[in-house]
Amino acid sequence: MKKFKFQLETLLKVTRMKKEDAEVKFAEVSRRLEEQKEQLHLLINEMEQGQRDYENLSQEGTRVTVGRLMSFNRFFAWKREQIEIQQSIILQTKGERQKKLKILMEVMTYLKSIEQLKEKRLQEYNEQVMFEEQKFLDELGLQLTMRARREAAS
Repeated sequence: MKKFKFQLETLLKVTRMKKEDAEVKFAEVSRRLEEQKEQLHLLINEMEQGQRDYENLSQEGTRVTVGRLMSFNRFFAWKREQIEIQQSIILQTKGERQKKLKILMEVMTYLKSIEQLKEKRLQEYNEQVMFEEQKFLDELGLQLTMRARREAAS
């Protein structure tokens, strides 16, 4: 009997490559999201440090000039804007990550169905091989029995 050959082997290989590609893209966007979260954390820390500096300056009892107040005010406004922009970027990246995850899950589901089909076909092939072997052994046993009867009859 001929060797097992899965008809959709090429499709299986292509789907595995698509899965690997989807995994890489998902990992890239996940890494980028983590970097953006770290950047947000940095911006928040800078804002908090600015607030501490302002509190320290006001607690020292020294006169705070209008220019100095305006500088702090501009700094805080600038940091708030940076934080808002970074939060927006994080939201966009989370959406992109969800899309990549959805694609990955779809490819994995498709791949699993192809692999299950291959397993089913391999099982059918093995059952057919066993049937053919059993048929051969039955015929061989029948021939030996017939030969033994002819020899006993003569």
